[in-house]
Amino acid sequence: MTAIFKKELWGYFGNWSAWFIIAAFSITATLFLFFFENSSNIFEIGSASLQAYFALCPWLLMFIIPAISMKSFAEEQQTGTLYWLFSQPVKISDIVLGKFFSVWLVGILCIIPSLVYLYTVYVLGVPAGNLDMGATLGSYFGLVILIAAFSAVGILASSLSSHQIMAYLLGVFMCFILYFGIEQLASYKLLGGADYLLSNIGFYQHYIAFTKGLIDTRDVFYFLLVIAAALFAAQYFVQKKK
Repeated sequence: MTAIFKKELWGYFGNWSAWFIIAAFSITATLFLFFFENSSNIFEIGSASLQAYFALCPWLLMFIIPAISMKSFAEEQQTGTLYWLFSQPVKISDIVLGKFFSVWLVGILCIIPSLVYLYTVYVLGVPAGNLDMGATLGSYFGLVILIAAFSAVGILASSLSSHQIMAYLLGVFMCFILYFGIEQLASYKLLGGADYLLSNIGFYQHYIAFTKGLIDTRDVFYFLLVIAAALFAAQYFVQKKK
């Protein structure tokens, strides 16, 4: 698994694709938070808080993470190197986990530059330091585990597809449905009491709890279960290609 992990990281950083993705993510977030006129602009909100950033990030990540993960298996199958991997003394689970951890790490690196935003908001607060660190740290924890969930879903999408574009589109669609689509269906209140259960199937309610500074073991377990299920399914579909 470690060898696959290193190979994937070299593939991301060796051809500058990871650097480009991290820069694009950071620049887009900066524009929305400090320059564009929108509900996420920190200056317009007038509050020393990064909650607008944590609300914006999932929308950017559901496009960014599938772009990172789309080549995991789809490109390997296109180029024929997937069958070379099958011939090596490595388990399918190690291949899946190595690719998952590499995507997750690149996703985490995308949010590292936001520490500059944290410092900026901390300094601009009146008085300086007037920042809810509990909610902020909880939000960062939630964002890291949400990136893991998106990464697992992206890996699953790539294992289902034989072309990178299809893997990307499928990954975006699956992340969108799991984060926003299910929550919107539940908001129509068409199922009565079952709407609450439907809402808790999606990512949104569990992620929002973290942004309030609440780190509930039930929310953590939910995301771990989703990640495990997605990776197990990815392993199954990769095994079928062997």
